[in-house]
Amino acid sequence: MNLPNLKEAQKRTKKEVLVKTNEYIVSENFKNLGLGKKYFVKTYGCQMNEHDSENIKAILEDMNFTEASSMEQADLILLNTCAIRENAHNKVFGMVGRIKHLKESKPNLIAGICGCMAQEEHIVEEILNKYRWLDIVFGTHNIHELPKILNESLQKQKLEIDVQSIEGDVIENVPVKRDSKYKAWVNIMYGCDKFCTYCIVPYTRGKQRSRTPEFIINEVKQLVIDGYKEVTLLGQNVNAYGKDLNINYGMANLLRDVAETGIERVRFVTSHPWDFTDDMIDAIAKYENIMPYIHLPLQSGSSSILKKMGRRYTKEEYLGLFNKIKERIPGCAITTDIIVGFPNETNEDFLETLDVVNKCKYDSAFTFIFSPRIGTPAMRMEDRISLEVKESRLQELNQLINKYSKEANDKYLGQVVPVLLEGYSEKGEDMLMGYTDTMKLVNVKGNKTMIGKIVDVKITDVKTWSMDGEII
Repeated sequence: MNLPNLKEAQKRTKKEVLVKTNEYIVSENFKNLGLGKKYFVKTYGCQMNEHDSENIKAILEDMNFTEASSMEQADLILLNTCAIRENAHNKVFGMVGRIKHLKESKPNLIAGICGCMAQEEHIVEEILNKYRWLDIVFGTHNIHELPKILNESLQKQKLEIDVQSIEGDVIENVPVKRDSKYKAWVNIMYGCDKFCTYCIVPYTRGKQRSRTPEFIINEVKQLVIDGYKEVTLLGQNVNAYGKDLNINYGMANLLRDVAETGIERVRFVTSHPWDFTDDMIDAIAKYENIMPYIHLPLQSGSSSILKKMGRRYTKEEYLGLFNKIKERIPGCAITTDIIVGFPNETNEDFLETLDVVNKCKYDSAFTFIFSPRIGTPAMRMEDRISLEVKESRLQELNQLINKYSKEANDKYLGQVVPVLLEGYSEKGEDMLMGYTDTMKLVNVKGNKTMIGKIVDVKITDVKTWSMDGEII
């Protein structure tokens, strides 16, 4: 049994990051563990978690499990978890309660928790105290060892916990079962070394470590061969890509090389403003297949709060970068993340955030009330702001964000824009949905033969969060 250790998780040494290509092995003993059985994976959190779940599904299918369409049909249930906010924790343990009821009627049901929550000491302590009926718990560093972990639990008939609090290496050649036939996630790096004072990610994901360019480019080239239209390059801070490789090759180089594979659409998330270079802006502006859409987290408009957050830029520096992107990438849509109610955020600090929103007029934003994470410096900060004040600020912020989201969408009315049609819309059986190059959700009338194609759409109606259109 390996238990998470917060102190070990925050260590950063000069230990060489190894690229391991032969770590994923499904031995003959494990290949039949899933024969005649079904699995269900529920994912919480970011795109990185979604892609991890694609790996988990492929590994389970290598063990001859087949995917179930619901938890009730499954013989194995895994919750791939997020640790960013308390709300995610509550949702996971609520789901664990549902699974317990299922397990009472299906004693042979295998149930487990993986992902970022599993990397947290206090979560695993809670599991040991209250949820020992679970079967497996593993973290973000050893997904490729799932066959071994599962086999250990089945052999011992008891809870198997295998969580590694390490800096981490790069594990290549782990299989993937992609959720889409047209859009693909591609990891370019893992972990983070920024240690923003509110963020648990550096502890749950390990140190910053980039995949080598060859592995990334080869993966994208194969996606082109397989007919994929779009790739999204993933990392906790993609702009820092390559800084740990000790070669003169960074995110701008990678963007150019990925664009030159011929893939029709290239996106990337998430960007830290501190590492966003002029060279990156030039690359995005130059290549038509790098989408004019950037997610650029602000977090706060107050330089004082940004300093307390450990964000390493000021309000003025952020605005300078924002304006530079807008000037040099025509028609670029920019979205953001904003936290309200950081410990002792004054009303003046909050007004600074509103000022940035008024200047930037974001296309959309993810907004949150500060959620203290155990083990982070912000957790230990004294906070005299009431929840009522924080909720009021969030409501005021959201009203402003919604106003500018609608204004940004209004500019599309009557325009013809390219849309990658991804599947059926919730609007009706004859309606399809997809996204523009600037990441705007569009609903159109169409049939299934159009799914997976990039089509020209004339926008006929505009709402705050979506648009309607007609295929030209």
